[in-house]
Amino acid sequence: LILLSSINNLQLNNEKFGAIKKINITGLEKKDNQILLNKLKKINLENIFFINHIKLTEVLEKNSLVHNFNVKKKYPSSLDIEIKKTDFVAKISNNGKIMIVGSNGKFLKNEIYNGYLPFIFGKPSIQEILKFKKIIDSSKFSFDQIKNLYFFPSLRWDIDLNNNILLKLPVEQPGKALNFAYFSLERIFQRPSI
Repeated sequence: LILLSSINNLQLNNEKFGAIKKINITGLEKKDNQILLNKLKKINLENIFFINHIKLTEVLEKNSLVHNFNVKKKYPSSLDIEIKKTDFVAKISNNGKIMIVGSNGKFLKNEIYNGYLPFIFGKPSIQEILKFKKIIDSSKFSFDQIKNLYFFPSLRWDIDLNNNILLKLPVEQPGKALNFAYFSLERIFQRPSI
């Protein structure tokens, strides 16, 4: 019994029990997954039982494409990291560069996304942008209907729709004003011609 357990212990030591042999990342493009994997390898995640959660979280949260994530230990030797990619909200000029505002509250490089996004004029904070996006999402309007957004220092917003109609919203209860404008425009454009 002693002889067998000694041999098994030696064999476990040779295999580095608990060593992480594979990290699986899902949720981003293949190239972005690989970049993230390379950064994770630099923080030296050696043992599945003693992962430095602080360093792991720092690397994942620094990535501007990550909205949130879930890390699962898959015993005996792999990690599965599921990532929810951030949504792209709008484009904005930030320090002379065109940037994309992510739903995760971060600025992203403009080259990341080639699709259409409304452009924001003015200097709102990311929190103001995300707060206003929630107001629009809870209204009858769709973010797809918006060409430009204008932010004023008084915390007031104007919306330039794709059909070139400009909505000037009040500071107080902009969501209520948006819904009123939606129903008013719907009545105007559905009115039969005389």
